[in-house]
Amino acid sequence: MTSIKIFRWACAVTFVCGIAGIIVSSIAGNNEGWVVSIGLTTTAAAIVLIVVSTVTSKERIHAFNEVEAEYLETKIDEQVKKGASEEELRDIVRRAIALGQRSA
Repeated sequence: MTSIKIFRWACAVTFVCGIAGIIVSSIAGNNEGWVVSIGLTTTAAAIVLIVVSTVTSKERIHAFNEVEAEYLETKIDEQVKKGASEEELRDIVRRAIALGQRSA
């Protein structure tokens, strides 16, 4: 198993045990200290799960793609102003995109 799956499984086990712990500690004597401690542990597991999922996400934010597209368009315009053929440049970009998609 990958480390991400281990974190997810550990958090899932913590959630299930936390719910059971809250129920048992509530029935066994209504000790608020135990209930709060178990609840905080379950909350910490939820925060860990959110952080791990966010940090390991492989998708880029859409705004970053837009910025790179604008940068690429600016560079193409600069090359066209220097005398390069716009069609040839766009063909190079299309081929680079196709290569990147096949490689990913």
